[in-house]
Amino acid sequence: MNWAYLGLRPYADALALQKRLVAARKAGRIGDTLLLLQHPPVITLGVRGRDAHVLAPRDWLAQHGVEVHRIERGGDATYHGPGQLVGYPIIDLGGYRRDVGWYVSTLAQALVTVLAGLGIAAAYEPATPGVWVGDEKIAALGARIERWVTYHGFGLNVNPDMTHWQWIVPCGIADRGVTSIARQLNRPISVDELIEPVALSIGRAFGVDMRAVSATAIETA
Repeated sequence: MNWAYLGLRPYADALALQKRLVAARKAGRIGDTLLLLQHPPVITLGVRGRDAHVLAPRDWLAQHGVEVHRIERGGDATYHGPGQLVGYPIIDLGGYRRDVGWYVSTLAQALVTVLAGLGIAAAYEPATPGVWVGDEKIAALGARIERWVTYHGFGLNVNPDMTHWQWIVPCGIADRGVTSIARQLNRPISVDELIEPVALSIGRAFGVDMRAVSATAIETA
């Protein structure tokens, strides 16, 4: 599986890239691909997401440069921002298992393994898709699958501004919190430290070799 880190990318640009790569994967023009990146502050709502779960006024968000996008993935309200490592696997499940539950749990387990390597005990909860440390979510998961090709993916909270989650009801769950790797370790940590470990853990979880390529190679595929 090819993978690349794209740096800080506007949400709309990354979504357009995903859709182009999904079309190419469906047509067999490219192989499985993992995009890793960060976004400027943005709120996304899944297909069944409730507008009421965006708590901050829309005009206030717009004035502060925070976009709101309703998108095709499952799940409810999610926040992305700097300090969060976002992953978008473009994978043809025909080469693995055509099983949505298996796919999401395998992706989650890759993140659980990375967190365990940092000394953080986390677990995947299928009923509330995400990776949790106790009652606090440390990674959100949301997928879209078309003709068994995946896109969207996960957001792993490394060291983001945690106050930004006050803008939403995270994943529509009002009675549980959110956390980050930095909070759990009680020290600063950069996204750069997690990029390669996450990519390699995803490869191990899916039983494939990972090949790092440039962002340019991905975008011109």
